[in-house]
Amino acid sequence: MSNSIKKGPILFVMILGAFLATLNQTIMSVATPELMKDFDITAATAQWLTTGYMLVNGVLIPVTAYFMQRFSTRQLFQASMIIFLVGTIVSAIATNFSVLLTGRMIQAAGAGIVMPLLSMVILTLFPPDKRGAAMGMMGLAIIFAPAIGPTLAGYILENYKWEVMFYGMIPLAVIVIACGFIFLKNVSERINTRFDILSVIFSTIGFGSLLYGFSRAGSLGWSSSEVILTIAIGIVSLALFSWRQLISKTPLLDLRAFKYSMFSLTTIISIAVTMIMYADMMLLPLYLQNARGYTALESGFLLLPGALVMGFLMPITGKLFDRFGAKWLSVIGMVITIGTTLGFIDLTDSTSYSYLMLMSTARRIGMALLLMPIQTAGLNQLPARLNPHGTAISNTIRQVAGAIGTSLLVTVMSDRTKTHIQDMMANSGTTAGHTQAQIITAATIEGINDAYLVIVAIGVVGLVLSFFIKRVKQGTEEVQSQQDRELAPKYRQTERVGEIQYAAQPTADYEFRNAIKGFSNKSQSAKDDMHFNDKEYRKALQRLKGNDMDMSDAIVVDDKAYRETLKKLQEESDHR
Repeated sequence: MSNSIKKGPILFVMILGAFLATLNQTIMSVATPELMKDFDITAATAQWLTTGYMLVNGVLIPVTAYFMQRFSTRQLFQASMIIFLVGTIVSAIATNFSVLLTGRMIQAAGAGIVMPLLSMVILTLFPPDKRGAAMGMMGLAIIFAPAIGPTLAGYILENYKWEVMFYGMIPLAVIVIACGFIFLKNVSERINTRFDILSVIFSTIGFGSLLYGFSRAGSLGWSSSEVILTIAIGIVSLALFSWRQLISKTPLLDLRAFKYSMFSLTTIISIAVTMIMYADMMLLPLYLQNARGYTALESGFLLLPGALVMGFLMPITGKLFDRFGAKWLSVIGMVITIGTTLGFIDLTDSTSYSYLMLMSTARRIGMALLLMPIQTAGLNQLPARLNPHGTAISNTIRQVAGAIGTSLLVTVMSDRTKTHIQDMMANSGTTAGHTQAQIITAATIEGINDAYLVIVAIGVVGLVLSFFIKRVKQGTEEVQSQQDRELAPKYRQTERVGEIQYAAQPTADYEFRNAIKGFSNKSQSAKDDMHFNDKEYRKALQRLKGNDMDMSDAIVVDDKAYRETLKKLQEESDHR
């Protein structure tokens, strides 16, 4: 079966959907004060609009590997956007906090599917040496949307009520769904895999508890019994989840992806990069609004130039990755990120707005150089069969790393702020004339400086690991189980200009390798990892039966005969 696929419209529709989903994740943080006033709730309660969204997202993403195998691209994307639309409508018409929280969690259920699905589609549509540019365009959704979210939300909140943020998304979501029905094509084969409910239970409890524990650690502290208990439950559940995946014939999330060294290395680096990025997105607005008194709109505008530069650079970085690989892009990007972060470790109550904007923009340049190359370098090594699992793993780890990084830096900032307050109060003689409010503000700034110093240390770890990145070929794996023999042929693909071919039936070369295992003689073994056409395949079967015929004779073997021979050889090979 051969499908002519226009890649441009597919990527446009999916990137637009991912942009909306990611934008929606960040806009609520700026709206917290107004929501507290409208619903008469505390800050801790209002924070659940962000925490709950993150929890649903983090719990759902590991399951997307199963969804991407079980349902077609078109079905899954449209379903996710319709769920997102329903959640948006519920949020827009919410008259109390409970309804708004329900709407946000419905939104998260749809949004959590979109990003892993987009990654998998890019891996399917493009060969490894062409993926960088496409992943760079995907970076617009991941990075550009969160960067402009606070600016957009700040403008809306200064001029309209908070409901407008949701009403404005409704027509955009409808447009994406309509474009999906028109332009979106299926780019992968559906596979009927078994749904492992026990794995889902372990995954939900594990990732949910872990994300909740880390998100609460920022406000309750790491010594809180609630934090310790939930993180412990999460770790135990994830250990059981990992054990289940390793022994299962049809794992929900195939952890064998970590057998591939470059995928494992770039995953570790991605943890450091995500912690750096998420923590900065939280620390800088805190400094601007709480310590310096800037408005949410002014805080958002400071981040906007960096977002624009980053959006411009992401596709360019992707093309550079296709040409030069990830190593030196990552090293240069990490050096720029570390260097500009050093500019934030000595903030004062008089640091100029223009200086902050310049350093923030330069920092975004560094992040643009390393984000997509690191992720793509790891995913490129995975065999096609593991693409859904690799994208799900990558996105799950990004969620967890973001939660850990944010909680860690909030804890550092809070603890160091308390220490600085105590020191300043003890030295009250040298702070004569300063009010208690001024001392608290000064101590908060010093705490933020200390948190940025921790970011620098995390960046150094990422920099050292970046030197070990290297170009690798797409991996191949020997498929052992019966389930693998059924699945792997369906993922075989050959790229042509503007076209992809999918094998409707198991490919001859794949069946040949499995069928003649243990039967090939030395002269044939060299061919074991090569592709065979039908003529060579049938001739090999004749040779195995002891009837060494020439090529013209091999052609006349009918399908039924060589299929029966294949079945017999497989059975004999399985019993050996």
